Amino acid sequence: MNNQTFVEIGKKVVMNNVARLPVTISKGIGSRVWDADGKEYIDFLTGISVANYGHSHPEITKALQEQAGKILHMSNYFYLEEQVQLAEELIKLSGYEQVFFCNSGAEANEAAIKLARKYGKTKLGGKFEIITAKQSFHGRTLGALSATGQPKYQESFQPVVPGFVYAEYNNLSAWEAAVTDQTCAIMLELVQGEGGVTPATPEFIAGLIKLCQEKDLLFIVDEVQTGLGRTGKYFAYEHFGFQPDVVTLAKSLGGGVPFGALLVNQKANLFTPGDHSTTIGGGGMAFAAGMVTLKLLQQPGLMAEVVRKGKYIQDTWESWKNELPVIKSSRGLGLMLALELTIPSKQVMLACLEAGLIVNAVTETALRILPALNITEDDLEAGLQIMKNVLAKF
Repeated sequence: MNNQTFVEIGKKVVMNNVARLPVTISKGIGSRVWDADGKEYIDFLTGISVANYGHSHPEITKALQEQAGKILHMSNYFYLEEQVQLAEELIKLSGYEQVFFCNSGAEANEAAIKLARKYGKTKLGGKFEIITAKQSFHGRTLGALSATGQPKYQESFQPVVPGFVYAEYNNLSAWEAAVTDQTCAIMLELVQGEGGVTPATPEFIAGLIKLCQEKDLLFIVDEVQTGLGRTGKYFAYEHFGFQPDVVTLAKSLGGGVPFGALLVNQKANLFTPGDHSTTIGGGGMAFAAGMVTLKLLQQPGLMAEVVRKGKYIQDTWESWKNELPVIKSSRGLGLMLALELTIPSKQVMLACLEAGLIVNAVTETALRILPALNITEDDLEAGLQIMKNVLAKF
């Protein structure tokens, strides 16, 4: 079948819960993918920071093949070898005390929310409120959706879970004012992803650290998108010189296999048998892939390359401004970047797609890019050239 046929059938049988683009992807290698008609695209989105080492990475592929022939699942009543090995590697990498594995970023954030509630109940006399950021995004399950500070995602599902208070991002006084006698935790992204790729300021984070210390609040950081090298550090919190009490991970951890994780320090290590669980929790394939992604993450020089490429992209965008007046500014950390435009971003995204480049209209006027951490210079240059050619037409 060709691309159009797949799209037509897909509209009939796949639930209309996402505004999907009229493209059916058939295969991917590295930073390039092909649709069902054989058309080639450069992928600057990597499945929204899931394929951080490109598509069909040979080491990840090999690990999945070998694991499929060994064992996939045994239930959470047992340990799996790969589960224990991966947990040990994550603890070594992060310095946290223990890890809980689940199947997605939303699940990791749900676990963090429950953990905050237990912290408030057992350590703070029953406090239960969690402060999150306006324009944040923490997932689409009901608890994670309730933590998400964007009313447009919540409107159809009211009433949402109570116990969440929203404060303006990068406005410390707003967070201080949001603390009540029922506050038990704060939860935020260090770079807002769906909110427009907006990094936190060092002053804001320093103030939140002090606030949590003074009020004995749990500090939860959602690193589902920012974690594992995306910003040029293993974890985005390293940019700010601290370690939060709780970190959530997902997306690139499984190299394309659905996977999530919750990391906790001693203060937050409160779950006991029966508090929280999941039947699969990633599973053998995710554990095996995770071992490879952590190995790839720690390749000498990779983080420096992420920083260099990110700076190069922003410098390149800046150099275009005189000849391309539709460019307003850029922002981001590492290879988590947004280009702010003076025109609607969706029409630019669609024009890029037509020209063979995958990017994302993350806000009404901003394009988000999340290239593979190991994208080649040739693919990077080719993608940027397509983007420049498209912007020149506007």
